[in-house]
Amino acid sequence: MTLKKSISGIRGTIGGAIGSNFTPIDIVECVSAYGWWLLQKNKKPKVVIGRDGRSSGQMVSDLSTNTLRFLGIDVIDLHLSTTPTVEMAVVEFEADGGIIFTASHNPKQWNALKFLNNKGEFISAGSGEQILRYIDEKAMNFAELDNIGTYSQYKNYFKSHVDAIINLELIDLELIQSKKYHVLIDAINSTGALAIPALLEAFHCTYEIINPDITGNFAHNPEPLPQNLTELIEKTKDSNANLGVAVDPDVDRLALVSEDGSYFGEEYTLVAVADYILSKKQGNTVSNLSSSRALADITEKHGGSYFAAKVGEVNVVNAMKSNKAVIGGEGNGGIIYPELHYGRDALVGIAFILNLMASRDEKLSEIRKSYSDYTIIKNKMDLKSPEELEGIFNTLKNEFKDEKLNDSDGLKIDFSEGWVHMRMSNTEPIIRIYAEAKDAQTAQILVDKVMNKIK
Repeated sequence: MTLKKSISGIRGTIGGAIGSNFTPIDIVECVSAYGWWLLQKNKKPKVVIGRDGRSSGQMVSDLSTNTLRFLGIDVIDLHLSTTPTVEMAVVEFEADGGIIFTASHNPKQWNALKFLNNKGEFISAGSGEQILRYIDEKAMNFAELDNIGTYSQYKNYFKSHVDAIINLELIDLELIQSKKYHVLIDAINSTGALAIPALLEAFHCTYEIINPDITGNFAHNPEPLPQNLTELIEKTKDSNANLGVAVDPDVDRLALVSEDGSYFGEEYTLVAVADYILSKKQGNTVSNLSSSRALADITEKHGGSYFAAKVGEVNVVNAMKSNKAVIGGEGNGGIIYPELHYGRDALVGIAFILNLMASRDEKLSEIRKSYSDYTIIKNKMDLKSPEELEGIFNTLKNEFKDEKLNDSDGLKIDFSEGWVHMRMSNTEPIIRIYAEAKDAQTAQILVDKVMNKIK
């Protein structure tokens, strides 16, 4: 069991000891600190909340709602929702912030609090540090009875989200509708089973949902990686589907399966969406240091410039703003389209993929062949302490001092035949290890080359 409090929120496993796990005491403490941070900006703030399909979600939501109300903060509850839907609702309701109750791709025993600012974006590092200080200082004061916050509910807010997508300038609604695509969805027993059908119905697509029951008892590991999507891959291959889509429990990551059952690659979700956007609107792109070189290739093909950011949605968003990127995201299937909002959004990703297929009048497998063919492999290594990480990186810097090194976010080693990027996870006590090359064998050789130096 574990608990991680960081500048981006709190994440952990349900049950266990206070201060070491995701317990009611820790939840109330952290929500109180977040609420107190909001109260320093506005004497009567309001907060939008929503949750994914985890079985612990309602309890966590109830605890958090009542904590915010005891602080004098008004709460707008979207109930079962998605991360991007809550992000957009913060702006529409002119709220001061938002909380999403989701542990993203982590297994069912996990849950988390994701804190948003008044722009519907994840809070900055400085704001996160202030909230952590409030937790340590126990500085919060609660409201008197007559000043308790109000509570209101907005169920099925997905329509507003979908309407915003289909009204985007670069979405050709009639063209997509004319194709009458059939889509398979792996909703992983969470809120994708509500949000994605609402989008596909607007596009006049037919669909079939795999793992549709919103129980939080995930039918497989909820991270949308190929080894976890065997059922979707097989059913897409054996059916008449034009596309298979898989999302994580909070629907901010998108993985694709082509009509022939081939895995499109989560790294290439962003590449394909960028290809469509840049074909209509020239501009720059951003992804993080652990993302594929293929995005840089497609950006340069369309006459734009590519920029790399530190890992983490906040860092990518900041880099997108500073470099005026028209599209960006992360190689884990996270699409950020600023014309809609500055947050990873699987729904807008699906919309642009359908539009790409329709405008090129090609199957998804044919589109995949048009891109640079890189292979990324992803591994992880348990970490005993942050101090151990510093020693590992110092060793590697010395061993590979003749290679191109980037230590702005962990350590990235660029070899002539590919790269290896190692960094501390933001959500788990592990080192994440990514490597990319022209094929998986070469990428693994690079990983082994680095790991042998550590061992």
